[in-house]
Amino acid sequence: MSLSAVAAPSLALARRSLRNALRRPQFLAPLVLMPTLFLAINTGGLTRSTDLPGFPDVGFFDFQLAGAITQSLLLGGVMQGIATALEIESGFFDRLVASPIPRVAIVLGRVLAGAVIAAAQVVWFLVLGLVFGASIQGGVPGALLVVLIGALTGMGCAGLGVLIAFRAKNASTVQGIFPLVFVVVFISSAFFPRALLSHPADWFADYNPLSYVADGMRDPIISGISARPVLEGLATGAALGAVFAALAVLALRGKLAKG
Repeated sequence: MSLSAVAAPSLALARRSLRNALRRPQFLAPLVLMPTLFLAINTGGLTRSTDLPGFPDVGFFDFQLAGAITQSLLLGGVMQGIATALEIESGFFDRLVASPIPRVAIVLGRVLAGAVIAAAQVVWFLVLGLVFGASIQGGVPGALLVVLIGALTGMGCAGLGVLIAFRAKNASTVQGIFPLVFVVVFISSAFFPRALLSHPADWFADYNPLSYVADGMRDPIISGISARPVLEGLATGAALGAVFAALAVLALRGKLAKG
């Protein structure tokens, strides 16, 4: 199978997913509104956390931006899962499977759309941060790195959402994982430095991939561009994208094999 044979239908399905997302603002709005509200509440009520020993010498709002972005990216994965499940319920998925396109394109189209939406989510929060007084220490290159890490992670979140949709087969079950988003984010270093987390939260944060994603996006915002956290963020985002896209393809094949 040639690359062009996969790329063309994948891009076509990605464009379709993006058009459908734009037609349903009720799906897109929660991706940024809810993390924005959490960002406002955290900044308003926990600002004195910066007085704690071990907290970086930066503004609390600046520190929280990466946490809000990480939370938003996970919600994007939930949205992609719900959209996939709705296509299964409506019968569009069956028509898609019956069409002469590579099966992997069904997953890749959704994952690519997830990357584009994730990049837009990151831009939203960076602009929001600049409007409300944050500064991006890494400048334009730093902002681009934050967008790149976010887009790669968005691919992974989309792949995870599609994987769950193929297993669950209905939108209500996928929607049921929504509360878990907050649990997974809070046991990472998205909102507080790992050094300030109590045990066993600090242990979970050490092994939580979102810790490395959040730290990778936070570094260009609060301290310039440092090689280690940025490279760890890029590697973790790319790994999440590759692993969950591959698992989603396997889940699709398993679903088709069962009929």
